[in-house]
Amino acid sequence: MNSSERMPASSRQLMTELQSVGLRLVDPSAGAASRRGGAGPSDHKAVTIDGVTIMVPVHTSTAWHSPFVAAAPDASGASALMRGTIPIANISFPRAPRFYALQTLDGVPYSHIATLHGSDVLATTVLQTCIRYESRRKTCKFCAIGQSLAAGRTIARKTPEQLAEVARAAVLLDGVKHMVLTTGTPPTPDRGAGILCESAFAIRAAVNLPIQAQCEPPDDDRWFERMKAAGVDALGMHLEVVTPALRERIMPGKAAVPVSRYMEAFKAAVAVFGRGQVSTYILAGLGDTAESILAISRELVDLGVYPFVVPFVPISGTPLEDHPAPSPEFMQSVLKPLGAMVGAAGMRSADIKAGCGKCGACSSLSSYEEVAA
Repeated sequence: MNSSERMPASSRQLMTELQSVGLRLVDPSAGAASRRGGAGPSDHKAVTIDGVTIMVPVHTSTAWHSPFVAAAPDASGASALMRGTIPIANISFPRAPRFYALQTLDGVPYSHIATLHGSDVLATTVLQTCIRYESRRKTCKFCAIGQSLAAGRTIARKTPEQLAEVARAAVLLDGVKHMVLTTGTPPTPDRGAGILCESAFAIRAAVNLPIQAQCEPPDDDRWFERMKAAGVDALGMHLEVVTPALRERIMPGKAAVPVSRYMEAFKAAVAVFGRGQVSTYILAGLGDTAESILAISRELVDLGVYPFVVPFVPISGTPLEDHPAPSPEFMQSVLKPLGAMVGAAGMRSADIKAGCGKCGACSSLSSYEEVAA
């Protein structure tokens, strides 16, 4: 969302509200297809407001009762956003990218290999399986990584060759500017770093596209140097929940990697990728207080890590599908001081080379950076 310089306060507030309470669609087929299940922004749809594309929940129970309604769009994709029956803003729905119409020689649709997030970022889950997800006792209760695979909308393992082919087409046909490589956690000590290295190397050999890789902290910090050498520009290691007791309850498997190990890994990664080029996802609304999120964000910023705080979205079919989404007021209580914090530290989302923080479509955080600028 880093195109939101000098964004009106009303637009900033509207985006924050939409990402909390979701959106009802008069015409669900409008624009590019919405995303159900899988990794990343699931049960969302891309919506453009004031020239900024954000991901808005549309398939959640919260969205079904949202006060916001999108009218059926016209031929250009333009629509009226209504609160109840009162029009309050003009919005549009980005069209499906052209590379979605293609497939590999062996018949795999390009959209099964990588998808467009926001307006200009290509994203893929290289390994669509996870040791955490495969065990009911260890699964992260908000995770839907297996849903898109079970529904036949993706494949279990994307090869380096497939990723390179799709990335090149996405750049040439749709002007993609950067790419996110994430992965389910395999049963290996590197926690997926090796898979990300071979994927990034193949992509960068085919096209000059900045890449963010995302994985749990590997067992050996030397993997950060290897990822950098393979062509990775930025790194994400996602805490998601910050309070230890809450982590153990919501993410019993992932909590086996303690916050202390994440902090050690962050420090080592910043030394390799640079200040502001390492980030972490924090899901606001799962029980962490605003104070606890801001406290650990201060520690992260001091280390040079960008804390990308996003509103939790309860995804259908997960154990937390009925968990309430955070209120717009709660999100503002976090994002406003956090925006000031990262802005004062000189770690603006626009300066991130690639990845979720740079895209910013899943959170209105970047629009709060300018408030303190």
